[in-house]
Amino acid sequence: MSDTNAIGLHQNSASQLAEKLNVLLANYQVFYMNVRGYHWNVKGPQFFELHAKFEELYTDLLTKIDEVAERILTLGHKPVHAYSDYVAMAQIGEDKDVHDGEACVRGVLKGYQTLIELQRDLLAAASDADDEGTASQASDYIREQEKTVWMLNAYLG
Repeated sequence: MSDTNAIGLHQNSASQLAEKLNVLLANYQVFYMNVRGYHWNVKGPQFFELHAKFEELYTDLLTKIDEVAERILTLGHKPVHAYSDYVAMAQIGEDKDVHDGEACVRGVLKGYQTLIELQRDLLAAASDADDEGTASQASDYIREQEKTVWMLNAYLG
């Protein structure tokens, strides 16, 4: 019996990466719903600008959610798919009843900072496991989200 999975990674490494990816997936799902809520509920003088921006962000988050889940499957494991599990596993908490534009932007900023931290940890683990696919995915997300963090900080002044 082989100690590697279908893509040639050691089973133990693939399991550990899948666990980290499931935690990342949970955080993406909670963050996605927070940004959706900001989109729906934002009020104030920047409504039109922020409403459109939040839609752009949550659309991108939804794509990444699917990509993370598919990476878990590629590793030979099962993505978590119950919202109760997402809430229990995620470091990003639900952000309820937020409508002030600046508070919404701060929530988005905090969410991205958490994702970047998780993805850096995932990147290191994937590199140690010689998992170029997961490492590349995490690296691409980090690069993109670091720029978004810079822009959000600039927006907040």
